[in-house]
Amino acid sequence: MGRSRNARRDAVATVGVVEETVDGGLARLVPDPDRGRAWTLSIDGAPQSHVDLDDPAYLSFEYQRRLGHVIDLAAPPGKPVHAVHLGGGALTLARYVAATRPRSTQQVVERDASLVRLVRRELPLDPNARIRVRSTDAREGLAKVPDGWADLVIADVFSGARTPAHLTSTEFLDEVRRALKPSGVYAANLADGPPLAHLRGQIATAAARFGELALIADAAMLRGKRFANAILVASDLPLPIAELTRRAASDPHSARVEHGRQLTDFTGGARPVRDAAAVDSPAPPPSVFR
Repeated sequence: MGRSRNARRDAVATVGVVEETVDGGLARLVPDPDRGRAWTLSIDGAPQSHVDLDDPAYLSFEYQRRLGHVIDLAAPPGKPVHAVHLGGGALTLARYVAATRPRSTQQVVERDASLVRLVRRELPLDPNARIRVRSTDAREGLAKVPDGWADLVIADVFSGARTPAHLTSTEFLDEVRRALKPSGVYAANLADGPPLAHLRGQIATAAARFGELALIADAAMLRGKRFANAILVASDLPLPIAELTRRAASDPHSARVEHGRQLTDFTGGARPVRDAAAVDSPAPPPSVFR
């Protein structure tokens, strides 16, 4: 897709790499040498998304694969859904929903307007996909979603590799519940490392607002051995635990699914987080991105 001279002004392309300053820092789009039209997006060195324009149903990052399992099991195969994505990145998961569930209607809330412009220009969306992108704060954008509209709300919001505090509270989850249908599913990408205090608090927070929970994470993270991503899944209806477990275990980077009493015990008595006490998620150690 062509770019105007003005659009090229702040971008540098070197051996296929595109670099451009966006609101969140220095964005880099790096071509995947193993896939013809695939790209990895990073911001200030932190990997954000991987997109294959020829195969948008392909999910490379392990946390995105796990979110893909949640998407696959949220409704019968191929059935269109209403989805809200808090955090856009390269719009990987919105593209995935459009590819695997045609005719779905989606809203993406991505605060970084300059990142959205870069992604639209370099990694254009399928013009037939029903994807609307709002450039605003995630919680403000969520507030504009009609009551009971969404089958899925997916939270994948990071600013400087940390989830902002106002997206970690019971008040935030009250907004999520308002936007969800009674049968809807909430999924959040959570990053944490030892002693996992943030993760435990987020599980307790979700348990205060939803009747059913599951956590998808690798065993080393759950043992407090490494900083990594975990996927928290919540709903008021029973979750497809057996199938989530099978899929997570068969991934290239296998994971466990914790639920029920084991998940309650894992929280270790952590208390739900409210707006007044919320803090950003912990910063990852430099070694994570090496």
